[in-house]
Amino acid sequence: MANLPPSHYPDIGQLGEDLVAQWLQSTGWIILHRRFSCRWGEIDIIAQFDGTKGVGGAEEGHFTQDSILAFVEVKTRSSGNWDAGGRSAITPQKQAKLWRTAEIFLAQYPEKADYPCRFDVAIVYCQRISKNLTGATVTQEALATSSVAGYNLKLQEYIPAAFDSSIDNGNG
Repeated sequence: MANLPPSHYPDIGQLGEDLVAQWLQSTGWIILHRRFSCRWGEIDIIAQFDGTKGVGGAEEGHFTQDSILAFVEVKTRSSGNWDAGGRSAITPQKQAKLWRTAEIFLAQYPEKADYPCRFDVAIVYCQRISKNLTGATVTQEALATSSVAGYNLKLQEYIPAAFDSSIDNGNG
């Protein structure tokens, strides 16, 4: 079997992010940015939720009491991964990078600077679709699923406010 170039394979991380973005939209979130990057790093998804649209001056561009910004880190992993489905990859150093990147986003979009913000983590399980897979498999209930480019993806867990946004930047 010939080794195919990397460009032949789908970007599993992007497929996972697509699933999470679709799920967020289906639950009322507005996707503001995908893969927002700056010199500090990248945020996979930046989303806004307006709990009471059209109330309290929202038509004038003011956020309502229930508006919130979520900076979402998506971890897409296959079975047998080394980092607990991506949870172990959210180190204090990674959290500090996400925090700095979020600060840059808020500086570039000052109209969003007064929104309450949180850092969410989405855990996506990815499995290659086997041509000789027969029978049913029992798996944990997923929040959302997708089959694309020869892969089954499942949003296994969505963790709102997964880490504290008041990170001590003096430690790293």
